[in-house]
Amino acid sequence: MSARRGVTILGSTGSIGRNTVELVEASPELYRVEALVANSRVDILADQVRRLKPRVAVVADESAYPALKEALAGTGTEVAAGAAAVADAADLPAEWVMASIVGAAGLAPTLRAIRRGATIGLANKEVLVCAGSLVMAEIETHGATLVPVDSEHSAIFQVLDTRQRDQVEKIILTASGGPFRTKDRAYMANVTPEQAVAHPNWSMGAKISVDSASMFNKGLEMIEAYHLFGMPEEQIDVVVHPQSVVHSLVAYRDGSVLAQLGSPDMRTPISLALGWPNRIPAPVPRLDLAAIATLTFEAPDPERFPALRLAREAMRAGSSVTAVLNAANEVAVAAFLGRRIGFLDIARVVEKTIDGVNHRDLGSIEDVLAQDQAARRHAESVIGQL
Repeated sequence: MSARRGVTILGSTGSIGRNTVELVEASPELYRVEALVANSRVDILADQVRRLKPRVAVVADESAYPALKEALAGTGTEVAAGAAAVADAADLPAEWVMASIVGAAGLAPTLRAIRRGATIGLANKEVLVCAGSLVMAEIETHGATLVPVDSEHSAIFQVLDTRQRDQVEKIILTASGGPFRTKDRAYMANVTPEQAVAHPNWSMGAKISVDSASMFNKGLEMIEAYHLFGMPEEQIDVVVHPQSVVHSLVAYRDGSVLAQLGSPDMRTPISLALGWPNRIPAPVPRLDLAAIATLTFEAPDPERFPALRLAREAMRAGSSVTAVLNAANEVAVAAFLGRRIGFLDIARVVEKTIDGVNHRDLGSIEDVLAQDQAARRHAESVIGQL
């Protein structure tokens, strides 16, 4: 890179955002920061602003604006708040944008960055789960570049030969299995939010950790892979790999299976996206296969983890259903974290919402958002009944 690349981080105070900040801060000769965007964590955001000196700092939660304004007085960074300000931040002239706002809230700002042709580091899988066909069409129209940040999709991105797509037999997403991989449903019926967020390998936010425990995370990743790589549902597979060293694989017609391996550290896929099309140094533990000694694999259990079945059914049914699945899961996970429902109720809420919502063609982003809201209302109703 001959000039400093402009960077905007949407979701800078989450786990992905904090890792991105660390990598950007480590290479000031490569990057300048246009904007940092958070939901409400003023303390973390203000510290990041002092370190990176962005042009703009934004909080989505308008009630947090006075505290951020006070914290950043005299820094020279412009302060703003609200959903419109978040989307406006994505419009600033940064060549590279990290899209790591969790959930459907990340859709509008990500689209704004796509429509000006930016390179997007996509860590928000819900953008494609909710509106994959529309988003991929916008990328083609505006010449944007999408580099996946999920470790599984980053792995496939690196080993999928796009020139020989017709030679691919299947893509295989690996799953750690989460904290309940060996537990039965009777045990899972009584687990607490603290147990569900205690992931054995990865350090992630609460919502993503619960999704990993239920395997909804893998279901959402299947849908994301469908859009990212143009593979039909029947050519997307999942294998449980507890060590989280093989991040995903691509199987070809000649029997070759190519995999990407690395230590379970999100700074590796983030650095790939941040430096793309180059590679930049990342301060991650180097993989020592001799020390690991054993890598194991097993098939996921569809009875204990119905999320994969629901995701496949939604994928086959179309984008309206995948949008409903995503919204219902977000609402159900929030209810579980708030101790309003049990862990196994998450899948029940999702399935009942899919069955109970009227499905429609999603021809615009407005249609997507309307379907999202309808699904959220129905999911809340189902939770009330439970």
